[in-house]
Formats: sequence, structure tokens, C-alpha cells
Amino acid sequence: MELDSRKLRILSVIVETYIATGEPVGSKLVASLLGGEVSPATVRNEMAVLFELGLLEQPHTSAGRVPSYLGYRLYLDELMRKKPLTPEEKQEIEALFNLRNPDPDRLLEDAARTLAEHTGCAVISTALTRQSAKVRKIELIPATSRTVVILLIASNGMVKNKVCRVDFLLTPKIVEFFQNFANGHLAGRSINEITKKYLGSVAFTLGEEYVDIFAPLLSAIYDLCRECSDGQIYRSGTSNLLEYEDLRQVANQLFRVINSREAVMELIGRDEDGIRVFVGQENPNSVFAGSSVIVSRYRIGADNTGAMGLIGPIRMDYARLIPHLEYFSQTLGKLLEATLDEQK
Repeated sequence: MELDSRKLRILSVIVETYIATGEPVGSKLVASLLGGEVSPATVRNEMAVLFELGLLEQPHTSAGRVPSYLGYRLYLDELMRKKPLTPEEKQEIEALFNLRNPDPDRLLEDAARTLAEHTGCAVISTALTRQSAKVRKIELIPATSRTVVILLIASNGMVKNKVCRVDFLLTPKIVEFFQNFANGHLAGRSINEITKKYLGSVAFTLGEEYVDIFAPLLSAIYDLCRECSDGQIYRSGTSNLLEYEDLRQVANQLFRVINSREAVMELIGRDEDGIRVFVGQENPNSVFAGSSVIVSRYRIGADNTGAMGLIGPIRMDYARLIPHLEYFSQTLGKLLEATLDEQK
């Protein structure tokens, strides 16, 4: 059944009123919010139709109605009018990133924390590496006689490091030998090519007497490649979910899922750009059936993408939060791109 303009206006009023108040919405209130254009009796009849279509639900203890997840979906797709950011709000977001020589990982972490404070939601912030990224250079920096910092620089500007302890003395000659060896076999190769199997074949060329000795260094390089490939995930504001009565009973389950890399990757996806909103049962994980998730994906140059996600109750102010998330993520993406270009 195609909805006429009156039914759509009534649905929009109910959604926005319920978002604002958290209380079931009655026909008298809807009629008054429509400026008396229609009577409460007419509104009641239209609400009954919307209820039959599955766009509204009726709490057991109330005569009012609340939106169903289908009602929210129709509202998001056809009825919602975004609330543009004011110049002051844009300046406030830009000021958060007005940093000199920012560290990309720190930026993602700070962005997640700041957005959680701004929105009252739980926030996920990620940066992902495209398959075209390659190892540009590997450096070894001795810290002690048996400890070395391994630095991996990728073609997309990502820089990763890892402290590695070995069972032999790290003389300058040994450090230079392994660094030349690693760059000779790994520099210029796709990060995703550097698997355990490939590193095993590389180790074999060292000679049997060196395989075990250099195994910790090769293992550390493998870990760095996986970090570059998988990207970083930062989470903040998970305790905000306890502020919402609708989510308190499932908060522990939500925390566990949010802390799972696999679940987060399933939630944010890897390919679709722009804004996506998952309402209730639309979420890929059933734990989020009582929640809404807004995901904004953005570009960081040619070889990286990023994503920021808001997790909160289904009754969230989408018209305000979506523009905030869009502008926040786009600003972060531009700064990360500039930072990575400088590192190149």
C-alpha cells in the first residue's frame, strides 16, 4: 500500500516526537503538532492503518504508539530532514584536529573518544589498508644488546613498530645483515603477500643455522604486516550505553561484541562508502537487535579507507547525529590523508 502525504506526515511526527520524549505518542498530541489540520479522530484512524502496516507498535501499557524498526527505516529513507551543522559546530570539530605533526593512531583514538563525548553513543573508529599497499622499507633499531625495535614503513604511509627480544648479541654487523636481508626479500612486496608460508620460505634461504636464530625477528615482521593489513580499531564510550534504559539488560553482550575485531569488521564492512544506518533487526549481529548503528566510511588517499560507527538506542536523533558523523569522519579522513602523505 502506498502511503499518502497525510500518513507520511503523521508517521514523521510520531518518530520525531518519540525520539525527543521517549514516550508513546497519542493521537491528540499528533493532531496538535500538526496545527489542528486534522482531528484526533482522523489521526487515530490513520495511526491504525500505520499500525496494521507494521510501521507503528503499541506498548502494552499505553494507548499511544511508537515507531517500529520498519517505521524508522521509512523515516530515514524518505522523511528525515537532516539538521545541518552550524558554522560554530563545524569550527568546534575542526579545532579538535588542529594539531601539528599528528600521529595517525593517536588521531583515531582521540576521534573515537571525542565523538563519544559529543554524541553520548559508543563509538568505533577504524582505518583499513587496501590490498595494493606494499612494504616500502624495514629498519632495525637496537635498543639494548638483545632487544631491537623493528620499524615497518608501508607504501601508503603507515608506520608500524614492534619491540623484539632475541637470544643473541645484536652487533652492528648482524643488524645490518638482517636489515639488508629483510629488505631484499620483502621491500616492494604486497603486505598481504607476506604470509607465514612465504616468510618460512624466506627463512629457508638464510641457511639452516640461521633459521631458528632469526625466527623471532621474522615473526615480528609478520605481526607488523598483519597490523598494517587489518588496520587499527579504537573503541570509546561503551559505558554510555548504560545510560539508556533500553540497552542496560544487554549491555554486557554489546560490550563483548564491540570488543571483537571480527564482529566490528562485520558491522562496518569494507566496501561501501558513505553513510549506512542499521536499525534494530537490520543489524548483522542479533545482539544489536535493540540498537541502531550508524556507519560513515571515508577515503584516506588511494590506499586506505576509514570508518567511524555510532552505536546507541534505536530512539536516537538521526537527523542531528548523521550530519555530525559525516562531517567528523570527513574531517578526520582529510587530516589522516595529509599526515600519511607527509610520512611518505
